[in-house]
Amino acid sequence: MTGRPGRTGNGRSTHQASAGELLELVRSGRATTRGALQQVTGLSRATVGQRLERLFRAGWLREGAGGPVDSPLGGRPAITLEFDDAHAIVLAADLDTRHARAAVLTLTGEILAERSGGLAVEDGPEAVLGELAGWLADLLEQSGHRAAEVCGIGLAVPGPVDSDTGRVVQPPIMPGWHGYDIRGRLARAFTEHTGAPPVPVLVDNDANLMAYGEQRTGYPDCSAFVLVKVSTGIGAGVVVDGALYRGVDGGAGDLGHIRVGADAVCRCGSRGCLAAVASGGAVARRLAEAGVPAASGSDVRALLAEGHPEAAAFARDAGRLVGDVLATVVTLLNPGVLMIAGDLAGTPFLTGVRELLYQRALPRSTAHLDVVTARLGERAGLVGAGAMVVEYLYAPERAEERLLALGV
Repeated sequence: MTGRPGRTGNGRSTHQASAGELLELVRSGRATTRGALQQVTGLSRATVGQRLERLFRAGWLREGAGGPVDSPLGGRPAITLEFDDAHAIVLAADLDTRHARAAVLTLTGEILAERSGGLAVEDGPEAVLGELAGWLADLLEQSGHRAAEVCGIGLAVPGPVDSDTGRVVQPPIMPGWHGYDIRGRLARAFTEHTGAPPVPVLVDNDANLMAYGEQRTGYPDCSAFVLVKVSTGIGAGVVVDGALYRGVDGGAGDLGHIRVGADAVCRCGSRGCLAAVASGGAVARRLAEAGVPAASGSDVRALLAEGHPEAAAFARDAGRLVGDVLATVVTLLNPGVLMIAGDLAGTPFLTGVRELLYQRALPRSTAHLDVVTARLGERAGLVGAGAMVVEYLYAPERAEERLLALGV
């Protein structure tokens, strides 16, 4: 015998929805009253009441305003149930190759305190994660919250991540990070800076988390969403039916290392990679060769903001190269939204992308496609990292484990 739910003779499931599953129904908006929970789950009024009592005692649910009266006979309005985002906070950080951002967020994604600054991944994980933990501790104090209120930390990194272990796998632009225990080090460093017990740390690729943050906040109804980040490297995040698509070991979306026939040497050691000719760094090199001071994608972004003509021309060229590759991506995934983000996200690059994308992709693949630039900007990775932590901690099975640990 297995522990899987069965069915009775009348066809109804014998599975008894847990408190964690009721929380999921409320958080998703599928059932936000006691009556609706009874109807969706088939549980009795008393059982629903018992499950909800555990969630109230944990501080995870609260009662909202009365909802509409469904009965034609009238009566008292049903009391709505709401996820209480005030019972905890989440910390998030987004590492790039030369700088980082960190923030304190509510459980619903509102940023309460934020910091950005220089932080070079080439300094190695030990030093970088230790300093990042110091940033997070300072932000907590700035926001007026205590370390005991933190339920988890989310981290975005510029490399492929094995989601099972939270370790980066052969990252081309993160020397010294391959296989490193990022989760353990950041958790320990946070404890060292705050004295608080260790909290869960989750790690994912930056383009993934940017896509997750942008899709959830701006395009929640888009069932196939692709974000392409073009900065030091080029990577894509793919959200399908509300969930990130990572591939078998976190390598999905690594567009920067698709070969495009050029002879340029990439940072990964290969020749002809897309990132070697169309990333922010590649555009910066072209500008430097033309006598325009530029050393990185952020320099290119500044030049584009000033309307520099050569920067705009080179960015458009890079957009055409990326658009050629994206024609295949769009044909394969048939997304409703293709979002461009990162240092090069702007009119010249987007124009180049559209030129080649619509020229090379079948009209059927682009008929219902919106090609847009990022809405959240540099905050997208932070919002996505925070959402990743919340979805992990309050998923039904994990929520049930946490309720038991709380003794409720």
